[in-house]
Amino acid sequence: MLCDDIRFLTKRALWETENLLACIPDVLWEKCYDAIPMWKYVYHMLYSMDRWYINPNDPSYTDPEFHIAGLNDLNVIPKEESVSKEQMTDYFKNIEAKINHYIDALQDNELSEIPESCAMSRFRLILGQIRHWHRHMGLIYGFLVEDTGKWPYVLNMCGEYPDEPMPNYY
Repeated sequence: MLCDDIRFLTKRALWETENLLACIPDVLWEKCYDAIPMWKYVYHMLYSMDRWYINPNDPSYTDPEFHIAGLNDLNVIPKEESVSKEQMTDYFKNIEAKINHYIDALQDNELSEIPESCAMSRFRLILGQIRHWHRHMGLIYGFLVEDTGKWPYVLNMCGEYPDEPMPNYY
């Protein structure tokens, strides 16, 4: 029962994330907000999804190929480094597949379990990551609304998935 709700909401959030990425115009990809480029806000959100949704201390976890120390840290202003939109989209697709694989097998009785080398339950990790994930989606939505005047479409709790290809706006 609980895992059905987690699957339902996570799949909607993954769709919204994919749509959000599609809504970011190329001209804004390197634009800075408080000295941090758009792409880094996106990477911070995705990297946290990748690390924290399942187990931040997974001993088999490997960073994406393009990752360097501090790349995910919003307190570190980038110098020369950058991540392309194509790299970020590919990274998102890998995260989406990983999370979907995980939640499709997840059972209610596992939610109170603590993953290997971790100090938090699976439920706390999922709930905490959904909170963090949407906080950063909101920041990026705000940047887009301010710069483009367009509001990326969100599914809300019961909204229909659009028939049109991404990007989708209100």
